[in-house]
Amino acid sequence: MREEMKKRAGEYAAKYIKDGQVVGLGTGSTVKYTILELGRMVKEGIDIIGIPTSKATGQLAESVGIKLGSIDEYPEIDITVDGADEVDPNLNLIKGGGGALLREKIVAHASKYEVIVVDESKVKKVLGEFPLPIEIVRFGYRRTMNVLSSLGCGPSLRMQDKTPFITDNGNYIVDCKFNRIENPKILEEKIDKIPGVVEIGLFIDMANEVVVGKKEEVEIMRRP
Repeated sequence: MREEMKKRAGEYAAKYIKDGQVVGLGTGSTVKYTILELGRMVKEGIDIIGIPTSKATGQLAESVGIKLGSIDEYPEIDITVDGADEVDPNLNLIKGGGGALLREKIVAHASKYEVIVVDESKVKKVLGEFPLPIEIVRFGYRRTMNVLSSLGCGPSLRMQDKTPFITDNGNYIVDCKFNRIENPKILEEKIDKIPGVVEIGLFIDMANEVVVGKKEEVEIMRRP
């Protein structure tokens, strides 16, 4: 059922895309369905340029016939569709579960409009149940983790196959368990001041709409 909700949200978001647009292509299990639907639309004649937020997304987009460009070639993006790990009522997000948060934030910042796709389990009253991903440089990573722990979280180095997970940018990710993030903006500012931090999986005031996949419909969330 949850996969069907993801599919419903992802495919619905493809309706936002118009011919001739430069489109940011997010990373994750829900936006995958947007990319597959865009591939179908390309075969029917729509002409778009995709700006992928990860190597995996680029490979998927190419496999379904979407033409790709880089953010250096297209520094202004018409619209981006991306996923999220959590969404609060103000459309603040936790992102980075897939490890692409740095490129996702660069693409989001360059976008005129940001649409987020999630299933209903990702909508929370308060952010923080999902551990906050933070991308950090590998040099001095233990010290960076110690400083992060002083903010009241339980940091853990993300692992893959018993070795540290490496992002597309060559960095580590630390997943920080806060439980409740009452003021995401203030927390983001505190973390941003820590040397060694590259990017933070808090996306504040970046989403314009959230498409929520439910059992039989989609719900559109907009900023209050």
